[in-house]
Amino acid sequence: MFRGASAVNLDSKGRIAIPTRYRPEILEINQGQMVCTVDIRQPCLLLYPLNQWEIIEQKLSKLSNFNPEERSLQRVMLGYATECELDSAGRILISAPLRQHAKLEKSIMLVGQLNKFEIWSESEWQAQIEKDMTLGASGQFAMSEALSMLSL
Repeated sequence: MFRGASAVNLDSKGRIAIPTRYRPEILEINQGQMVCTVDIRQPCLLLYPLNQWEIIEQKLSKLSNFNPEERSLQRVMLGYATECELDSAGRILISAPLRQHAKLEKSIMLVGQLNKFEIWSESEWQAQIEKDMTLGASGQFAMSEALSMLSL
């Protein structure tokens, strides 16, 4: 399970180091294999351990190729999906198209989301967090049934 936000740097070759605390789980369960793709709703990337990505692939494969919205989701998520492997230094390479989608520069935020990570440019992350916090504080947060039942 991945949680917490970590500031990491993108090197000149397009690699980021996965924080040490996450590496054993990624190596033990997935032999260092991960898949990175775009988030269709946010200017960030989604980084899944291979076993979690395979669950997403199964869900995507069940969508209809005849429904334009479902086909679009498949096209984008699968089309951008790129296999990544932890190297001996615990780094993964993020492809140029993925870096471009998320506007990644040197300062990156790696954000644990339980079964995956989000990868944000630091500036986009700060803007999103500010927006999320403002929305929550305003009381204008649209409560879904699941959110209304959530007790924290």
